[in-house]
Amino acid sequence: MKIEERINRLLYEMKKENIDYYIIPTSDYHNSEYISDFFKCREYMSGFTGSAGTLVVSDLETILWTDGRYFIQAEEQLKNTGIKLYKSGNEGVPTIKEYLKKQCENASEITIGFDGKVMDLSFVKALETELSELGGISIEINPTLDLVGRIWTDRPQITANEITIFPEQYAGKSASEKLNEVRLALSEKNAEYHVLASLDDIAWLLNLRGSDIECNPVFLSYIFISEDDAILFCHTDKVSSETKNYLSDIGIHLKEYDEIYNFLSSYKGEAYSADYVSETADKKSQDETTDNGKAGKMLLDPESVNYRLYTEASKHFEIVEAFNPSLGLKGTKNETEMENLREANVIDGVAMVKFLKWLDEYKNDASKATITELKAAEKLLEFRKESAEFLGISFETIAAYGAHGAIVHYEPTPETDIPVERKGFLLVDSGGQYLKGTTDITRTIAMGELTDDMKKCYTAVLKGNLRLSSAVFPKGLAGANLDILARGPLWQLEKDYNHGTGHGIGYYLNVHEGPQNINWKITQRYGNTVPFACGMVTSDEPGFYLAGEFGIRIENDILTVVKKENDYGTFLGFEILTLAPIDLTPVILEDLTREETEALKDYHNMVYDKLSPYLDKETAEWLKHAAVEPLC
Repeated sequence: MKIEERINRLLYEMKKENIDYYIIPTSDYHNSEYISDFFKCREYMSGFTGSAGTLVVSDLETILWTDGRYFIQAEEQLKNTGIKLYKSGNEGVPTIKEYLKKQCENASEITIGFDGKVMDLSFVKALETELSELGGISIEINPTLDLVGRIWTDRPQITANEITIFPEQYAGKSASEKLNEVRLALSEKNAEYHVLASLDDIAWLLNLRGSDIECNPVFLSYIFISEDDAILFCHTDKVSSETKNYLSDIGIHLKEYDEIYNFLSSYKGEAYSADYVSETADKKSQDETTDNGKAGKMLLDPESVNYRLYTEASKHFEIVEAFNPSLGLKGTKNETEMENLREANVIDGVAMVKFLKWLDEYKNDASKATITELKAAEKLLEFRKESAEFLGISFETIAAYGAHGAIVHYEPTPETDIPVERKGFLLVDSGGQYLKGTTDITRTIAMGELTDDMKKCYTAVLKGNLRLSSAVFPKGLAGANLDILARGPLWQLEKDYNHGTGHGIGYYLNVHEGPQNINWKITQRYGNTVPFACGMVTSDEPGFYLAGEFGIRIENDILTVVKKENDYGTFLGFEILTLAPIDLTPVILEDLTREETEALKDYHNMVYDKLSPYLDKETAEWLKHAAVEPLC
């Protein structure tokens, strides 16, 4: 079925329900960034495969909103579909809420529809606020319709795989300790109840892992937490007897995944966590309701719970809107996690050095058979698999040659795969999952001849990467304060890039997590106004992209640490975790300051010192020749 036909069928379903505008986000029931195939409704309806974007369908027009990472990709994939592309964040481009408000101004009666189970609460409340400013117009929001499900006849099944225990020796803290910390945070917010819907938070909290989303070791679930009780809603047939006993020992009851909505809408007190409701429990719930008839205060994070969950919970609870307490706790790694991450990056670094040496041999030997983007990605995977500790990739490898490098989140496929020639840039963004942590690294490799402009841009990106990782700053600063360090060298060339400079990184969890990020633009989710704290792991990844020509990105993972405490306060900085050489052949060394040159030299010496004991003699010699000697 072609995209145009799918849109027409959706319009038919909309007409039956009197829906004027239907919104299709990129999300699952948990507001996950990456989603399993069952939830890829926006992709099914538009043909656009990027990980971020929202489709709005009406009989007037169909529009896709996406961000700067995907502008080029979206333009290509939306060709001949009749779908308009709105480039979020560009001057003059309205937000979805602004667009819908404008459309409502020209009508007397409008109904906006969406599936409330895949729409986060914060978006709906912001939309309601935007539309409330209009007077004299009847506007209805219908959040109960999964219209795409009616026309997607061969829709995949919901993924549900085995849920396993994550050993405390790697987690560094027991699930009981984490639950106590969350409950303490709830009490500080005067909340007695909490529902977690974000999958990485649940996996972190309970020291459990799964594989329901590709590359992300999480499992579909919700957890209800009260002052002395907790219920995990999951696919219970995927919980082994060992895991059930483990959960029982820490006071976790089990219920089926889909029961969360009925449970919240018919809540009868804390004893309802058992498989029965006694008369005592009914009486207790009646006695303990608040003056407004609610069972008590429930903390919900509007950025991570869906609208349907909120509507059911608000029937019996007074809602306190705040970030999940687990967000900051999870984002600040403990001592065990920090030490394990250092070891994981050594393992990952060894694989990266072998891969970069392999590429170097290819580009310097014209007799070697031509490789392609997919072959490069497969070879890197082979090197990672040499370690018994490697558990899988942390996201689909981006191996982008030439013009493909300008597509920020390009992923090679058999249809798009192209040869890697012995000229220009190859951009490789990849990562691994290990019991000792998650890695994320990008290297841009000169495969041969480069233009002066390519070298100039590469050097500016490198300068930004070095300046950020070398930063020393007072405690209390956030990503919005530091972004200029990474972008400054490019801004001086009157250039920029359309993505954030840094994101939080999980610990054997999602490669992207909050609460911190590095971006001068204020972002809705979590935000760059969250101060850095010791133990936070963040990416440092400035870049530059010239559509149709090339892309450059250099990325290291950096750990926030204390640099100095004195009369002026506490000063923080970063420890670089990633261990892999940065290609020096495109660098205009005279463009680097003395401090930048020293920082680059120190980094490459560290890479050599930490990795060479794990490399064979030939590979260690290559690393020394490629990374250390040119800076001596």
